[in-house]
Amino acid sequence: MERARRLFPGGVNSPVRAFGGVGGEPFVVERGEGARIWDVDGREYIDFVLSWGPLVLGHAPPVVLDALAATMARGTSFGIPTGLEVELAEAVVEQMPHLEMLRFVSSGTEATMSAVRVARAFTGRDDILKFDGCYHGHADSFLVRAGSGVATLGLPNSPGVPAALAALTHTAPFNDLDAVREVARRRPLAAIVVEPVVGNSGLIAPAAEFLPGLRAIADETGALLVFDEVMTGFRIAPGGARERFGVTADLTTLGKVIGGGLPVAAYGGRRDVMRNVAPAGKVYQAGTLSGNPLAMAAGLATLRALTPALHARIAARTERLVGALREIAARRGAPFVADAAGSMWGFFFRDAPVRSYDDAKQSDVELFRRFFHAARERGVYLAPSAFEAAFMSAAHGDREVDEALDRLDAALGAALGG
Repeated sequence: MERARRLFPGGVNSPVRAFGGVGGEPFVVERGEGARIWDVDGREYIDFVLSWGPLVLGHAPPVVLDALAATMARGTSFGIPTGLEVELAEAVVEQMPHLEMLRFVSSGTEATMSAVRVARAFTGRDDILKFDGCYHGHADSFLVRAGSGVATLGLPNSPGVPAALAALTHTAPFNDLDAVREVARRRPLAAIVVEPVVGNSGLIAPAAEFLPGLRAIADETGALLVFDEVMTGFRIAPGGARERFGVTADLTTLGKVIGGGLPVAAYGGRRDVMRNVAPAGKVYQAGTLSGNPLAMAAGLATLRALTPALHARIAARTERLVGALREIAARRGAPFVADAAGSMWGFFFRDAPVRSYDDAKQSDVELFRRFFHAARERGVYLAPSAFEAAFMSAAHGDREVDEALDRLDAALGAALGG
């Protein structure tokens, strides 16, 4: 890390890795296998971060490594179409048929940035609405009251974003339809962009009426509804938010799981909207490594392995973990609320339910910091921020869950001073 700090801002290549939200020195990973990672000092951790979500099969799953080895032997990048692009797109659309047409890119930021560009072109409008504490990548339009590392560092906005551009981004509290209606009355919106389950302020579930309400407001005002499923896609249900909540977005962004641990994302949706993307239309977006064979092979192997039955087994273990954590917190007298959605989960040290980012900020962040370090000392790696979701994988079996619960029970006792 001393060498890294001379080379990288803060010693890292993404801010939350610096442990700024919890204090202390970040560890350096050497390898991962299944549900566990090992640092360069040989310490082992049960991992619930899983590269921030992509590793739904766990670390270094043989099915993905075999696919990568076979593909790499034929070449790593061509900048010209390959059959793997079509196969992965077909696998995505099989689970999410509302993506009538899509485009692969290399990061979630690219996907959400491109979806907004298309929405603006399609509607002829400039303004967008996002929600407090939701994170949609680091494009200029989204760094207003954002979540993830922005929330962890306590930054309301980011320097370097022109005021004129930031003025086109309006915000509302998550789960507050009245606030959305008020913004939509004042400004003609090109897009309403939302994480259907928030994962970047900790895990926050939508109220039953929220997503249907957004769909209705979009229809009434002519805005496009954009679901950012970079995190929730293939996590909260095999078919994502449409399957779990019965609400269909006009555009959807995907990432993480569809790359199987390699950099890949996608945006797609209604055919009449996506036909505006070049070269079919005039909205320009390009990328030399978009659809590169290695990412396509890893994603395809992952989605083929992630059957509905396997997804259900991972979700069941996630519910068991969260239920047991509630019991541990109650027994130890800790303020605690937790929730799960498929193979995503999260918790807050707070007595009242969390329905918005403002609620999340009222949780006991200092208790989280102590708990994080106590868990790490006992061999459990949680996200180094009170404002991030956690994840389960197919590699987290009953043995790993039981072992993690024992360690987390002791960690909570230590954090509480018991």
